[in-house]
Amino acid sequence: MLTRFEVARIISARALQIGMGAPVLLKSPKSTRSLEIAEQEFEEHLIPLTVVRIDNHGKEVLVNSQGEVIG
Repeated sequence: MLTRFEVARIISARALQIGMGAPVLLKSPKSTRSLEIAEQEFEEHLIPLTVVRIDNHGKEVLVNSQGEVIG
């Protein structure tokens, strides 16, 4: 599960990418605003970003944008 801070960071990073001209991953976005498009992409699990966390033992843990631990 992602923290609210990780969710905010993922959505804001994706909104910046869209604002800089990256292709939109939605078939039919409901908005033309980059932040709203990024939120919709997040809700539909389309954002291909990974969060790297450090656990209590100093080991890296990878979490995808759906909140699933992948490594």
